[in-house]
Amino acid sequence: MSLRPTYPYYLANRAEAPNQDLEVLDKYTGEVATRVALADDAAIDRAIAKAVEATEPMARMAAYERQAVLDHCVARFRERAEELALALCIEAGKPIKDARGEVTRLIDTFRIASEESVRIGGEVMPLDISPRARGYTGMWKRVPIGPCSFISPFNFPLNLAAHKVAPALAVGCPFVLKPASLTPIGALVIGEVLAETDLPEGAFSILPCSRNGAERFTEDERLKLLSFTGSPGVGWDLKARAGKKPVVLELGGNAAVIVDADADLDDAVDRIVFGAFYQSGQSCIGVQRILVHARIYEAFKEKLVRKTRGLRKGDPKDEATFIGPMISEKEARRLHGWIESAIEAGATLLCGGGREGAMLEATLLENVERGEDVVCQEAFGPVAVLSRFDDFDAALEEVNDSVFGLQAGVFTRDLYKAQRAWDRLEVGGVVIGDVPSWRVDHMPYGGVKESGLGREGIRFAIEDMTELRLLVIRTPGA
Repeated sequence: MSLRPTYPYYLANRAEAPNQDLEVLDKYTGEVATRVALADDAAIDRAIAKAVEATEPMARMAAYERQAVLDHCVARFRERAEELALALCIEAGKPIKDARGEVTRLIDTFRIASEESVRIGGEVMPLDISPRARGYTGMWKRVPIGPCSFISPFNFPLNLAAHKVAPALAVGCPFVLKPASLTPIGALVIGEVLAETDLPEGAFSILPCSRNGAERFTEDERLKLLSFTGSPGVGWDLKARAGKKPVVLELGGNAAVIVDADADLDDAVDRIVFGAFYQSGQSCIGVQRILVHARIYEAFKEKLVRKTRGLRKGDPKDEATFIGPMISEKEARRLHGWIESAIEAGATLLCGGGREGAMLEATLLENVERGEDVVCQEAFGPVAVLSRFDDFDAALEEVNDSVFGLQAGVFTRDLYKAQRAWDRLEVGGVVIGDVPSWRVDHMPYGGVKESGLGREGIRFAIEDMTELRLLVIRTPGA
C-alpha cells in the first residue's frame, strides 16, 4: 500500500485539482511521495463565500442529521485505518505503531463528537430575583457561531485537525481548514470521507495553501472564529491580525515532570521514556524537563539512560522502530545545535546527541544551565534534560519557571503533594502518576501563558463554536 500519485483539495464539499503544485515528501527517504493541489487566493475566497452561504442550512440541520455525518466518518475511518496510518507514516515520518495510535484517536474524537452532537443543551433561568422581575422567566440555548477558520499543524495531522472539524460538524458550523503543507494527506482523506455525506454545499473546504495564501483564514471578517494549533510566534501574530473574531490558540509547551522520592522507578522510567521520545519528541506536551528527587536521582538516571539507549531508530515503516525522523532536516539541525550549545556551556551528555540528516538520536542531558534554549524554549524533538531537587515546593517553582504552561506530570504517592501540585502549577492540566504527554480526547486540553488561549476536547470546543442566545418570557398580570 502506498500514497496515490496525486490528491485534490476540497472546495465547498467537492474535489478540485487545478494543479499539482505541492510536493509532499516521504520524511524518512526525503523523496517526493505524492503531489497535492495547492489553493490560491481566489479559491480560498470562493470557499469562504460558500461557507457563508452554508451557514443557515448547517444551522437548520437536526441533531440526528449532524450525528449521522459523524457516525459515517467513524465507520469509514475504521475501514480505512491502515491506509490512514500508512499515510501518516510516510508524510509525517511517524513510526507505524504511533501512526496507528493516532488513527485510533481520530476515530475516538469523531465518536465523542457524535455523542455530544445530540446533547448540546441549555438552561431555564428563574428571573424573579426581585419584585420588578415577577412574572418573568428566562432560558438560554447555544447556537452555531457561523463559518469557522481552522489551521492545523504537522505533528498530529489527523487528530488535531479532527479536534477542529468534529466539533464544528457537531454544532453545525461550516468551516475552511488549512492543513499543514508538510502533512496535508490525512486532512484530505477526512475531506474525501466528508464528501460522501449529504452535508449542505459549502459546509467544508480543506485547502492546502502557502503561508502567504492563508491570510484570508485569519483576516477575513466573514469568518466568525479562528482556531489555530502551531507555534507561539505564528499563533500570537495571527491573533493580532484576526480582527473582531474570537481566537482559540493551542501553542507550544516546555513540559516538565516531577519524580518524587516515593515513585515506582521502573514505572516512572517507562512512562517518561515514552513521554519524551514517542514520535521523536514532536509533541507540545512531550517531556522536556525531568526533575528527580535527590534521594533517587542516581538510580533513576541509570535506569532512564539504559532504557533510552535501547530505543530503536530507523525506518518508521518498520514495526520495531520507536524513533523515526524529525519533520525535516532543518528542524533536526536546529535542535542538534541546541544540544551542542548546552554541552559547550558545561552540560553533561548522558546518551544520544548524534544526528544524521533528519534523524536525531534520543538524547538525555544533565547539569544544563537554565538559560540554554534546550531548557527554556520548546525543544519539539527527542531531547530531555535531567535535574535534581530536595524540596518538593521548590520543584513546583522550577516547573513554573517557564513562559509556557500546557501540562505537567507528577509521580508521587502523597495525596497532599498531588493537591499542592494541582493548586500551584501554572499549567492547563496536571497529571498525577503519569507524564504530561498523556491526553484523552474528551478532556479539556489547552494551556496558559505562552501556551495559548481556550480549550480543546469536544465539549469545550463546542462552547467556543457556539454563542448563547437568551429568551425572556413575560407573563402579564403575574
